[in-house]
Amino acid sequence: MTMPRVMRSMLAGAVMGLLAATASAAPPPQAQREVEQLIEALGRSGCEFQRNGSWYPANEAQAHLRRKYDYLRNRDLVDSAEQFIERAGTQSSMSGKAYAVRCPGQGTVPSAQWLGARLSKLRHATP
Repeated sequence: MTMPRVMRSMLAGAVMGLLAATASAAPPPQAQREVEQLIEALGRSGCEFQRNGSWYPANEAQAHLRRKYDYLRNRDLVDSAEQFIERAGTQSSMSGKAYAVRCPGQGTVPSAQWLGARLSKLRHATP
């Protein structure tokens, strides 16, 4: 007895999905280093991070962004620090609400702006 066409298509899709999941590549070393430096900078910043209308301390924001980065990396969805900022550091993937950063003595800025400025600093720092 042969398998119905729909079942064959579903099975083929599942197999392709498994193959794609196991064939994911890690981001380039420079991108991994930059993303980790951005996450660490946020954790050390003393700033607060707004997510879905609530403010969180920097260490919780750091943990949240690290989880999002791991999720994207495990699915081969991030190849650069810019992609990390765009896909993990800009807005909630659940609600679509923008993230913001508020540092002592400074105004509130969109997280994409804060992370972008830190990335620029990292890239222009002298070793």
